[in-house]
Amino acid sequence: MRIAWMMASVLALSVSVPARAAEEERPLKLEEAIVLALEKNEGIIIEKESLASARAAVNGVKGAYDPVLDLRSDWERATLPVNSAFSGAPAGKSSPTNEAEGAEALVSQLLPTGGAVTLSAAASRATTNGAFALLSPAYATQVGIEARQPLLRDRATDPARTAIRIAASDRQRASASLRGEINETLAKVESAYWSLVASRRDVTVREEAVRLAAEQLEETRIRAEKGAVPETEIAQPRAELERRRGEVFASREAASRAENALKLLILADTDAAWSVRFAPVDDPEVEVAPVKVEEAIDRALASRPELDASRALLERRKSESALARDAIRPALDFVVSYDRFGLSGSANPAASAIPGLPIVIPDGMEGEWGRSFGILEEDRFNDTRLGLEFRVPVGNRAAKAEAASAGSAERQAEAEVSRARKTVRAEVLDAAAALETAGGRIEASRSARQAAEVQLSSEIGRYAAGLSTNFLVLTRQNDLSRARLDEIAALTDYRKAQAEMGRATGWLLADRHVEIDETAAGKSR
Repeated sequence: MRIAWMMASVLALSVSVPARAAEEERPLKLEEAIVLALEKNEGIIIEKESLASARAAVNGVKGAYDPVLDLRSDWERATLPVNSAFSGAPAGKSSPTNEAEGAEALVSQLLPTGGAVTLSAAASRATTNGAFALLSPAYATQVGIEARQPLLRDRATDPARTAIRIAASDRQRASASLRGEINETLAKVESAYWSLVASRRDVTVREEAVRLAAEQLEETRIRAEKGAVPETEIAQPRAELERRRGEVFASREAASRAENALKLLILADTDAAWSVRFAPVDDPEVEVAPVKVEEAIDRALASRPELDASRALLERRKSESALARDAIRPALDFVVSYDRFGLSGSANPAASAIPGLPIVIPDGMEGEWGRSFGILEEDRFNDTRLGLEFRVPVGNRAAKAEAASAGSAERQAEAEVSRARKTVRAEVLDAAAALETAGGRIEASRSARQAAEVQLSSEIGRYAAGLSTNFLVLTRQNDLSRARLDEIAALTDYRKAQAEMGRATGWLLADRHVEIDETAAGKSR
């Protein structure tokens, strides 16, 4: 009786493995985890904002082609010294006094060819007490147009066009970075999800191992009470039970860490779900498919966002290099302009005639603003100009140094593209090897688990018949636990390898039916 009481106490103290404190448990599908990550993962949010910034920059640099309106207005009154006998000043004065007020408007437009067009209009009213002016007040008007087209420097490219190309490249790079971040995040989410599945099943397997050890301890206790085995035989299953209980505690901690790693990827800082226990519901069972390595490499080289980002950077460097080389060339601009003028007014009361030259206002010029605009429309007075302007900096060492530096940066970008392509190839090959290995392990581990179940069942039968020992039964139990854990690891590792292959090929987004609305990036949520 004493032995029975002691063994019952040992069993009561040793068999139970305290479960986690009661928590709200929420079923979680992999698809739901992916949706949460797309909505709340900070890395994705940051890349979305970077894309919005790059898109705004594209619109900003196009502003170089916005027309520029320049308005000017002034008033001036001047009495300037004149060192001449013909100053035209009133009697007793050394200089005439001139007063003018006017306004001018200019509209400038940069052209996609590197040239520019300027439209101008001006109007002014002037009065004078000088004797040599025919009209006072005089109303002057003018309209004109000037076009300038580079023939050497700035013809093929210029700062405005280069800025647009650079901004477009940066936008492509930001778009690729966003897709790359989503690609990486999805792979991490899937890996974390299957790690949680594996850790939760690991807990189940180890709890089952505790149950088996407890049963073996109870069986040994009964045999000891009956005198079939010595009391010392109880020590071995008891020690094994305690060891397995320790493994359960460790596996529960690992499951908690795996759950937190997944939450870190899919939850926002303020989500209440941090206190919720996630229970993954997707089954890792999967049909193993052969890996087509060459096809996977081709897909990766065509789809990986990192390659798109490298190519976008190369396009930026090419644009910068082209502008720097263009700056070495001399500037030769073709300029053409045309202006019309109008002038009207009233006879200057201060005017004095030169003997033999009567003061006569030209026909049709007498009047105010209306008449001046009328003359402008009649095109009585105009000015047409054609010209070439040539400029060349002597030596031009600064531009040559800048071109050399830009050329070096372009070649570096080309090397980066080549290196990125090699890296992608290696990652696909590694992912393919991992996928094939995991696929092979599934069948092997399943067969091993089935064999371990048969061996344990046989060993339990032998023990019941008195043909085996605690050591052998417990060993078979441990073999079964390891086989079950190996099978779980093989299944979840295959799922992780599938996610890694999707990441390595750049097709994870398409395979998971994830579509990116880049126009929504940066908008308030």
